[in-house]
Amino acid sequence: MKKIRWGVLSTAKIGTEEVIPAMQLGEYCKFTAIASRQLEKAQAAARRLGLEKAYGSYEELLADPDVDAVYLPLPNHLHVLWAIKALKAGKHVLCEKPLGLNAAEAQELLEVSRKFPRLKVMEAFMYRHHPQWQWAKKRVSEGKIGELRTIQSFFSYHNIDPNNIRNKADIGGGGLMDIGCYCISLSRFIFGAEPRRVCGIREEDPEMKVDRLTSGLLEFASGTSTFTCATQLVPYQRVNIFGTKGRIEIEIPFNAPSDRPCKIWQGDDTRIEEVILEICNQYTIQGDLFSRAVLEDREVPTPLEDAVANMQVIDALVRSARSGSWENFCP
Repeated sequence: MKKIRWGVLSTAKIGTEEVIPAMQLGEYCKFTAIASRQLEKAQAAARRLGLEKAYGSYEELLADPDVDAVYLPLPNHLHVLWAIKALKAGKHVLCEKPLGLNAAEAQELLEVSRKFPRLKVMEAFMYRHHPQWQWAKKRVSEGKIGELRTIQSFFSYHNIDPNNIRNKADIGGGGLMDIGCYCISLSRFIFGAEPRRVCGIREEDPEMKVDRLTSGLLEFASGTSTFTCATQLVPYQRVNIFGTKGRIEIEIPFNAPSDRPCKIWQGDDTRIEEVILEICNQYTIQGDLFSRAVLEDREVPTPLEDAVANMQVIDALVRSARSGSWENFCP
């Protein structure tokens, strides 16, 4: 069976410890090369991951004719730059979230990608491909909880390291960009629409100048979504989806474990049913779905337009938090 030959730009922890090992388990993925600005780091990562090639620059990997697609787990401010370079080198691109520093950057990548219609580009929101989210989306679409009215989500961790890229304001750090983007994405995914207006509240770390506590309210035509994300709280995540006749609760909505089953609860006013899903790895699923889109020359599961729309909501929430007023959202 033919597989897509993958290369990765950067030895970032998320790539070397989570994404690459998971994608290596897929039916349609084969990782062949890794690049770092320090050759020694690339060589060490290649040995750990069993990769054939290690490069001391990103440009060298992009010039490799044996690489069909690249995975980009670079810091946020480098996503669009290297995604465009990869496209110009003839590579398909799977780029970590968020797609860029703002909607304008994301739009730039979208416009460039249209010049390469045979190449696939997708934002790596891995959670959407997990069966628990496909299950929830189907139940909502089928009216199993009645009319969808509101979604509540929470996502937090504790990280006060000033040297961590998530705490560097100038390269796209902060809670909203790192984890709040999930809360926005899932709301748009489940409602199947874009919000009409949004309101944001933001608290910054006084030293690092990144948002450490952000809450948002998204108003859709048929309901609302509220969320809080935080980078200096006890780690926790949960999503609740409410309809006129029932509700769905997702226990571990984003960092779904790959070594044990996930749980979902669906209930109404008389009972609550626990649903246990089979063990799977959402990174493996994402890698295979993208690779199949390349092999079969079909649309990727999540089009790049969706990534631009998500960045537009993030931008609007930032403006709202600064102005203290609602922001009309017109994608």
